[in-house]
Amino acid sequence: MVIPAIGADLVLEGSWWMTQFPKIAFWTFILSAALGILAWRSRSATPAAALTGGAICCSLMLATTRVPYSLLETALPALLTFLILTSVTTRIGRRRKELLGTAESRSGRQAAQVAANLGFAALISTGAAQAWLMDRAWMTGLKHFPALLVAPFLASLAEAAADTISSELGQLVSGQPRLITTFRPVAPGTDGAISLGGTAAGGIAAGIVVLVGTLTLHAGHQVFWLAWIGGMTGFFFDSLMGATLERIGYLNNDAVNFLSTACASTMTIGLISVLLRFSR
Repeated sequence: MVIPAIGADLVLEGSWWMTQFPKIAFWTFILSAALGILAWRSRSATPAAALTGGAICCSLMLATTRVPYSLLETALPALLTFLILTSVTTRIGRRRKELLGTAESRSGRQAAQVAANLGFAALISTGAAQAWLMDRAWMTGLKHFPALLVAPFLASLAEAAADTISSELGQLVSGQPRLITTFRPVAPGTDGAISLGGTAAGGIAAGIVVLVGTLTLHAGHQVFWLAWIGGMTGFFFDSLMGATLERIGYLNNDAVNFLSTACASTMTIGLISVLLRFSR
């Protein structure tokens, strides 16, 4: 679902930018391709995953690019922050994770994992999604509130960061994890397991990603809190789905990750609507 939608968006958005602002389109495509190649060469991603990530990066950059053009005022800084945080924490304590059987594959992330973690952030930022959000904003009288465009994307990215980093660091900095539904002790790596240290690490990671995004996109402190709360809501939803539907085999991890990022964005949109209705 993610790859065809992003591919279609790149054709439509990319052709428009290439026609109107060819220099911007050129540098966006080049930088996205370079990031994909870097991820592949550093063994952070398989070739298919690197291609998927490059396409998602390009789509996010085009969606957030403004004229006059500045790389620091696109989705790129927030996305790079996410990639750096997750890549570093994946490598921390790798030997111990291998002994526990929870280490990431040495070949890097698969395309499905990339699409599951970053796909909804890209989907909610496509031209069609932005048009729908603007239509909803118009109908509810929120014509001049840009958070409807920025916050859902940042919330989705924050959830993905929180989920990945809580899993990678939680097993190193915390003791016995507990199942979110019963709070019974379980083995590290168990679907739906949470720990105090992992949750704190996830919350900090989500905050860092959202902070970078709000600063570079000039979104303001309101967007920061809306996106962070939405991201953490999706984070706990991920654990709940892991402890229930994933444990009984109804969903796999990729599906849970994708639905959790969707939950983060949806929650943020709902928070914005409720907040502004009460503030009138």
